[in-house]
Amino acid sequence: MTGPLREREGAHALLAAEAERARAGGGRFVLLRGATGTGRSAMLEAAAAHAAGRGLRVLRARCSPEDTAVPFAAILHLLGPVPEFADVTPGIDDRGSAARLWRLLRSYAAGSPVLVAVDDVHLADEASRRWLVEAARRLDRLPVLVVATERSQYDIDPRPAGLTHALSPSLVRTHTLAPLTDTAAGALVRAAFPTAPDDWTADCVHAGAGNPLLLHALLDDLHGTPPPSPVPETCAALYPGAYPAAVSWWLDTTGPTTAETARTLAALEQADEAHPRSRPLAPPRTVAPAPLAATAALLADATGADPARVAGWLTAMTRLGLLRADAGGRPRYAHPLLRDAVLSGWPGARRRAAQLAVAEAMLRRGDRVDAVARQLLGSGPVGLPWVLRVLRDAVAVAVHQGRPDDAVVYLRRALAEPLPDDLRQRLLTELGSLEYASADAPAGLPRLAEALNLPAEPRDRVRTALALGTALAGRGEVRAAVEVLRAMEDGLTGHPELVRTVRTASALLSDQDQTVRREAYRWLTDTARRSPELVGATGQALLVRYAATAGASSAQAAMARLRTLLTEPAEPLAEPFLLGTAAAVAQWADELDEAEGLVERGLAGQRPSLLHPMQRALHDVLLDITAARGDYNRLLTETEAGTETVAYTDTDTGTDTDSVTDVDTETPAAGGPTNADAHALLALLETGRAARARRLAARFDLRGAPDSWELNRFLYARGILRLSDGDTTGALHDFLECGRRQSARAVHSPVVTPWRSAAARCRLALGSPREAIALAEEELRLARVWDTPRTVGRALRVLARATGGRRGLELAEESVALLRDSPADADLIAALLTHGRLLSTGGDRSRARDSLREAAERAERLGAVRLRSRAEEALRAGGARRTTTAHTGAASLTGSERRIAELAATGRTNTEIADLLHIARRTVETHLTSAYRKLGIRRRGELGEALKGEA
Repeated sequence: MTGPLREREGAHALLAAEAERARAGGGRFVLLRGATGTGRSAMLEAAAAHAAGRGLRVLRARCSPEDTAVPFAAILHLLGPVPEFADVTPGIDDRGSAARLWRLLRSYAAGSPVLVAVDDVHLADEASRRWLVEAARRLDRLPVLVVATERSQYDIDPRPAGLTHALSPSLVRTHTLAPLTDTAAGALVRAAFPTAPDDWTADCVHAGAGNPLLLHALLDDLHGTPPPSPVPETCAALYPGAYPAAVSWWLDTTGPTTAETARTLAALEQADEAHPRSRPLAPPRTVAPAPLAATAALLADATGADPARVAGWLTAMTRLGLLRADAGGRPRYAHPLLRDAVLSGWPGARRRAAQLAVAEAMLRRGDRVDAVARQLLGSGPVGLPWVLRVLRDAVAVAVHQGRPDDAVVYLRRALAEPLPDDLRQRLLTELGSLEYASADAPAGLPRLAEALNLPAEPRDRVRTALALGTALAGRGEVRAAVEVLRAMEDGLTGHPELVRTVRTASALLSDQDQTVRREAYRWLTDTARRSPELVGATGQALLVRYAATAGASSAQAAMARLRTLLTEPAEPLAEPFLLGTAAAVAQWADELDEAEGLVERGLAGQRPSLLHPMQRALHDVLLDITAARGDYNRLLTETEAGTETVAYTDTDTGTDTDSVTDVDTETPAAGGPTNADAHALLALLETGRAARARRLAARFDLRGAPDSWELNRFLYARGILRLSDGDTTGALHDFLECGRRQSARAVHSPVVTPWRSAAARCRLALGSPREAIALAEEELRLARVWDTPRTVGRALRVLARATGGRRGLELAEESVALLRDSPADADLIAALLTHGRLLSTGGDRSRARDSLREAAERAERLGAVRLRSRAEEALRAGGARRTTTAHTGAASLTGSERRIAELAATGRTNTEIADLLHIARRTVETHLTSAYRKLGIRRRGELGEALKGEA
């Protein structure tokens, strides 16, 4: 060890005083104790140098384990260099030899004072130890100072008693060398690297762990990579490797049981750190043990050591600084580099065996399954049944908790175990699904393809084919996805229900490509006409949806047919198709609560770890429902893509808004836009964040985007944005392109995207009223086929605006009347705006103000900033001052919000409220969230007081 000794002033003072005592004729025995690496030997050398400088003759000996079998070996090392003692050898009689050696030392000390320096006395032979103890009893009248160093460190295997345990404290002066404080260690680092920044210095201090030996070794290694290079976390980055050698020596001095426990703790910590999101040690008990006690019990169980001794060792190492408690109170190595050094040199097989032992111990203790699984990640394949069971359970927990990346890791480890083909096939399907859904999408397809080629039960093979088809379609390879599913049919002889499922999936996935879609629905239509049993309930539901989008069915007829189909038994794999299809049609039919209930049933039947064509479709329907209700803030939350909650000031409106979800609108998007992107764009626009909407739209280069219904939806949304920005020509282009693409897919009804109404507004603004009226009339004709308040009312509103005059006012009044029965508040607000403007143009200012004020108030409650601004502009243009609306408080609650809030205040659960009002539970949650915001509360328990205070 090199470098200055720090924080050893007490030891220096003691030894200097005792040297002066020896010079004065009075001897003393001084014992320097300390843990490995705390500088005992350096301190002894410093004492010897000081004594020599003061005129003392110095005799030195360093004890070694190799000399323990030789009687008086340590004493002979002391006296050997002195010529007078060259012929002295111990005799057969130990007592006589001891007496003779003592007389010789006393004779030698008669000439001048003597310092006897014995290093590592704990390694001395027994005869030498007895001699030194006896000498301590006789030194007080001799000019002899005996200074011995002794290792005093808590080990799991108990050590023999110390050298002076049988001596009276009056006969020996004992001084224990403490670990370095962070201040002293920092001073050593700065002495070696004067320009080192504070954080680098602190990192070195932690890696040195208060141990001078380790710290000096580290500083020697770091001279090759001085700051600003970071302090490494692995020993592989150190050269020449003094630090790991010092740690290895430290471990060697502790004994095999302590070394094994130290390395097992390092392996346990390393596994925990690789997956920090779950608590690794707290078992599911009523009262969890203290973190240190829990760790000690686990290590003892895994290594077979004495639990009490392990707990004592952890406490001692924490006091020494080699271990530090983490935020949860668990003992951890002071630095990752120290942990890595502890593990280095441990054979891989031994490390794997230790991690398996830890996992087994954790399982016996009842620890969390994912904590056990983390240890198994490093154990390697073992072929034990419980290992596979734990890993699969951990996968289920990770998926349920929304940690797909962890689930992927556990599945990869499970697949390393020896498995039968059918089980390997199922696990590969699950792994491929999760990999595709995560950032490792390219790895998912080969896994699914491999799974599809393994022998398995027909249902499992269909499940794999559905996952692979979903993944291929998601990459734009729709035809390949359909071909994968069609290829399955030959192997499903005797399973007509699975054949129907495969065909239904093919038709659904074909929605992403208009050419494949035409082929799929042509086959589905022809088959349903000839042999309805080959299509089944799910296929029939798809045809109902097809007729709805083609403008060939009314909402009433479609819902009647779907409700009948929903009563028929369905194959479990096919049921999500039926529920999702019915939910989409119910949403178009303004049956939003029923649609939400169907989505919830569909999602409840999904396995999150498996790709299924309806997973995303169901979420898309949920977005459509939220958009239909005009719940823009919730829509932005549900469509978040790299979002964070922030407070911001919108650059378009200057309005301060707290805790809104800021959608990532900066990063260029890969691939084409999704339905979520289209909804996010419109929600940003409607809530007054037009600048962000523009940035979101600019992320997508639609020229190279693959054909899909989602692209059409995004074209419509971008057209609305352009129209709002005054780019009428650009908006018209988007609407017409959307219509062209929709028509090519045989989608004519305005239930999906009312592009004709939007294009009519553009034609009107561009001075082409004839074209505007023609488009609006065509949309009204198709809307009356579907015949719901939302579609008809929306078409009437645009036709009223295009027609104008008395006829236009009549159409606007009809639109408002119809939309009052619709759940789409945003459409009603827009109709009220049109009605108010037409009234104002006709000179009926009073009624116009009433209509416009109602529009403004409804927009305020809805959070529709753009519509509210338009209503206020119209009011100002008509010479009216807008009345103040209630932004917060009970007066701002809608009727539904108040009714649900009052029921919740009485203690009813969301499920009970949903059952009582015959609505979906999600609807209850939506209304309660809005009510909390308006009432300025955060908890359910505050509802009663808030409602009472506003009564």
